[in-house]
Amino acid sequence: MSRPVAILRPQPGNAATATRLRDAGLEPLSLPLFEVHPLDWTPPDTTAFDGLLLTSANAVRHGGKGLDQMSRLPVLAVGSATADVARAAGLSVTRTGSTDVAALLHDAPDFSRLLWLTGREHTAIEHPSLTAAIAVYASDAIPLADPALIRDTVVLIHSARAGMQLAAELGRHAIPRATVRIVAISGKAAAAAGPGWGAIAVAAAPNDEAMIAAARPLTIDP
Repeated sequence: MSRPVAILRPQPGNAATATRLRDAGLEPLSLPLFEVHPLDWTPPDTTAFDGLLLTSANAVRHGGKGLDQMSRLPVLAVGSATADVARAAGLSVTRTGSTDVAALLHDAPDFSRLLWLTGREHTAIEHPSLTAAIAVYASDAIPLADPALIRDTVVLIHSARAGMQLAAELGRHAIPRATVRIVAISGKAAAAAGPGWGAIAVAAAPNDEAMIAAARPLTIDP
């Protein structure tokens, strides 16, 4: 018996992960727990900054016309997917981090006045090079569409917030965590989900490819 792999992330990332799962020969199950929408924001004077920090492709997808004023700033992007979306939007990506934002900032000592375009819900970054953060999108939690489908799955957890939301939804519907196996994008995301799962794996790198590799053995039941 092979378990399906549930995807909690919002669209369009949900569909992209589903495609990667199918390409890997696994069965995707789309169960998004978030919906993303743009926020009103006012672009600052870009002369106050020497670079633009992007930690999610959603900042580009939902940044709106304000992004046009950011084009003079070189971009530091966390993850190749974020970098690709930024380039497609006409931004100039000079550095792409392959692990996390801390490593990216450590490897970019020549930047000292960064502007971070981020989501309304985000984990604060403490770094001397980060001058300002502006929320340009929001990711709203939504109920689990069909709670019965989550049983006996392997769930991909792409963020700490997704781990907490999954745990809350299972608690709300009295679904035992032991019926679900999880693959977290990071140790932080795994910790946020809490204990009691049927199995827990943490991806070797913060990307879909590593998460899918970690999920594969968990999909197999005796």
